[in-house]
Amino acid sequence: MIPVPAPDEPPRILSPAPYSVSFGRIVARVPRGTKQVILTINGKPVRKKNSYTKRVKIRYKIPNRDVTLRLIAVDANGRKTRSKRVGPVLGLPPPAAPKPSGSRELVLLRNALTPKVNEFPGISSFYVRDLLTGEGASWNATARFPAGSTLKVALALEALRVTKGPPPLNSQLDILLRSTLINSSNIDANRLAVMIAGSTGLASTRVNKLMKRIGLTDSDLFGGYAVENQKRGKTQTAWFPPIRPIPLETVEEPRPIGRGKETTAADLARLFSAIHLAAGGLGPLIKKYRGKITPAEIRYLLFLLTHTSLANEKLAAYIPGATVAHKSGWIPSTRNDAGIIYWKGGAFVAAVMTFNNAGVGIKGDQLAAQIARTSLRKLRN
Repeated sequence: MIPVPAPDEPPRILSPAPYSVSFGRIVARVPRGTKQVILTINGKPVRKKNSYTKRVKIRYKIPNRDVTLRLIAVDANGRKTRSKRVGPVLGLPPPAAPKPSGSRELVLLRNALTPKVNEFPGISSFYVRDLLTGEGASWNATARFPAGSTLKVALALEALRVTKGPPPLNSQLDILLRSTLINSSNIDANRLAVMIAGSTGLASTRVNKLMKRIGLTDSDLFGGYAVENQKRGKTQTAWFPPIRPIPLETVEEPRPIGRGKETTAADLARLFSAIHLAAGGLGPLIKKYRGKITPAEIRYLLFLLTHTSLANEKLAAYIPGATVAHKSGWIPSTRNDAGIIYWKGGAFVAAVMTFNNAGVGIKGDQLAAQIARTSLRKLRN
């Protein structure tokens, strides 16, 4: 009796993974004999492509909202096999796909942003850089401020470094990362630190080492997070000047702030720039931690950062239509926000830090929103 060959497995979407972002590149494996593949988004066919190999790559602009992908493989006889649904996936603009860029001061942007800093009643700093052209501006960018929760992003990177692959949904690591980044829970940030290193002190030492390896020389995580009074899961015509890099200088800073978590606008911008590059397999996180931090893990991290509880506030307050992957941090005297603003034509990184001993209040959030909105207007032009 002639054995009947086992049928090939159904098509499988290899990238993107569920709970991740995508710049519009879909990679899949299809059965032998496949002649055509059909990509569907939320059940609607959006793209057809002829297939000649078992590995298929499709380019398609995925909407900038959470969607579900599926692939249909069609053989020569018209028979169809379907992949499992993959989602949610958040689409980011294809023009913003990671690529190396330098640093070049844009005087028009500096002149537009400096008056907003001067109006703030306290000490502030910012750093903005277009991730495609390298153009940007800064003020007081190397002054050290209390970091608040902004460095939880670096803690998340260390957690991904010591584990393998994006964490399965609802695994302990996934739950702690979501709570730490989306809800900014100090309790679960400490639990995450203990989980990956045995103690908050050892975890902060490892995170500091990671930050220094990728160029964050003015940041210090320093131990665990305070948990007093925190309920789990809740938070409170142009003239063209000579080309020069975006300035890195300290004009004034809130000193002394004592030993504690601290960072600078420049360092936070470096951190998010490294994350953006790593999503495309580039930059210091990939080079320094080859195989230990992967693009798939970074795309999962970016998905979490685009779904924070403050998704439409601070940097994201005045820029509807853009997608913002960011992390804020605050204590009574400080309000900070840093992240990546993805808009249809590209992306830029922004970090804004504010301090006032008498309390910052809503004015710190308003400054971050103004910096982001003005930067978007200038950079897209």
